[in-house]
Amino acid sequence: MSKGTVYKRRDGRWECRISMGKDDNGKRVFKSFYGKSREEAEYKAMIALDHSEDEYAVTEMTVRELVTEWLHVTASRIKESTAANYAMKAEKHLIPAFGEIKCCLLKAKDIYAFIERKLKEGLSVRYLSDIMVLFKSVFRYASREYRIRNVLDGIVLPKKNKPEIAVMNKEQQLRIEKYLDKHPSVTSVGISISMYMGLRIGEVCALQWKDIDLEKRTLTVSKTIQRVQCRTGARHTKLIITEPKSESSKRTIPIPDCLLPLLRQFMDNGEVYVVSGRKKPVEPRTMQYRFVKILHNANLPSFHYHSLRHLFATRCVELGFDVKTLSEILGHSSVEVTLNRYIHSDMERKRTCMSLLSKCA
Repeated sequence: MSKGTVYKRRDGRWECRISMGKDDNGKRVFKSFYGKSREEAEYKAMIALDHSEDEYAVTEMTVRELVTEWLHVTASRIKESTAANYAMKAEKHLIPAFGEIKCCLLKAKDIYAFIERKLKEGLSVRYLSDIMVLFKSVFRYASREYRIRNVLDGIVLPKKNKPEIAVMNKEQQLRIEKYLDKHPSVTSVGISISMYMGLRIGEVCALQWKDIDLEKRTLTVSKTIQRVQCRTGARHTKLIITEPKSESSKRTIPIPDCLLPLLRQFMDNGEVYVVSGRKKPVEPRTMQYRFVKILHNANLPSFHYHSLRHLFATRCVELGFDVKTLSEILGHSSVEVTLNRYIHSDMERKRTCMSLLSKCA
C-alpha cells in the first residue's frame, strides 16, 4: 500500500490518509479513510487502492481462516502425529494471538510483540522457534495461493540455545547396570536396549519380539508410538503407532553380545510388545515413570529417559565408533545431528584427549 499517515482523531476515530496519485496538473491527491480501529481505517484504504504497490492481494481472510485451511490442506501429506502437533501449536498459540486479524493487516511488529510476550511467559526459545517455523509455512502458502503479503518473510527468529542434556557419569552408569542385572524385568529389557543400542523411548515402546532376530542378532526399528491430541470426538488424546520420525529412523541394528542373554530370557511370541509383555503396548509416558522409579530405587538422581540415547552415543565415540556408523545406528538424517546434539565430552575425556599431545613432545 502507498505510504500514508495513520493517527487517532480527537473524536476517537482512526484516520488513514494516503496518496491516491496526481491530478491533471501534477498535484498530489490525498484521501482519508476512517474507522473505529487503526486496522479498520487501514483496511478501507487498502480496498480503495485495490492492491498495494507490490500488487499483494487485499482480502477479508482472517489468520484463523488461513491457519485452519492450511492445516486441512497439509493433513493428507504429513504424519498424523505431525498434523496433531501442528494443530496443537496453532490452536494454543497462533489463533488466540492473531486469529481475528485480517491476513493483509498483520504486521511485523505484531509478530515481534508475540515473540517477546511468549518468551516472558516462559516458552523456551526452541519451542517458540518451532511455532514460528510453522507460522512461516502458513504464510508461504498464503503468498503462493492468494498473493497475500508474506509478513513472516524477514522475521528474525530467536537464537536457539543448545540444550544441556544431563548424562550419567561412569559411576552412575555402573550403578544402574548393576541394578538392572539384579532386577531383570521387561522394563529393564527396554532400558538396556536404549542404553546399548540407542533407541528412542517411542521406538522401544513400539518394539515387538518379531522385530528381534536372535539368530541373526539384529533388531529392526520400523515403528514408533506416541500420544497425540484428538481434534474430533469425545477423547482429548489417543495413542498411535506410526512410522518413525524420518526415513533414516527406519533401521536394522546389530545386537551387542552383552544384551543377548537378557533378550533370550524374556523372548516371547512375535506379536507381544517387548516392554509390556503383552499384545498391548506401554505408552512412552508410562515407560518414563518406570525409568524414574528405577533411578530412585538405585539411589540415582533424576534423568530423562532420552538421556540414555545421549549416553549411548557418547560411549560409542569413546570406544572409537566412526561418526557415520554411529549416525546410522541412531537413525539420524545426517552426521551433523549426531555431532552437534548427541556427543557429550566430560572433563575426563578432554584430559585424555589433551594428554595425547604429550606423545608429540
